[in-house]
Amino acid sequence: MKNPENFKYTKEHEWISADGSVGIVGITDFAQHALTDVVFVELPQKGKNLIQLKTAAVIESVKSVSDVYSPVSGEVIEVNEKLLSNPELINKDPYGTGWIFKIRFENKDELNALMSSEEYTEMMKEH
Repeated sequence: MKNPENFKYTKEHEWISADGSVGIVGITDFAQHALTDVVFVELPQKGKNLIQLKTAAVIESVKSVSDVYSPVSGEVIEVNEKLLSNPELINKDPYGTGWIFKIRFENKDELNALMSSEEYTEMMKEH
């Protein structure tokens, strides 16, 4: 699966799709493949303030438990509650219905510190 070009990426394999001051966050296709079958997602609480590159959520798969880091600092304004009953959406559609949370952020400079699709893809070639 190709990484969407208009998204930004972290070295820890999260993505953010930003529109104005709101971003939708999830994990990359590479990350969901590495985790294998996702069986549980611990979502962040709505209203919680997150710090860039600190733990925001937890994903449990048949293989391991992994933290999901917030690509930017800000307030969680929505979570994908469908993941509570269908965590496998992360495996099926990591860049669409498998999104994890939406965040309102103030510092657009934090987005600039993230990788472009090209940079992320290049980093993956080294793995």
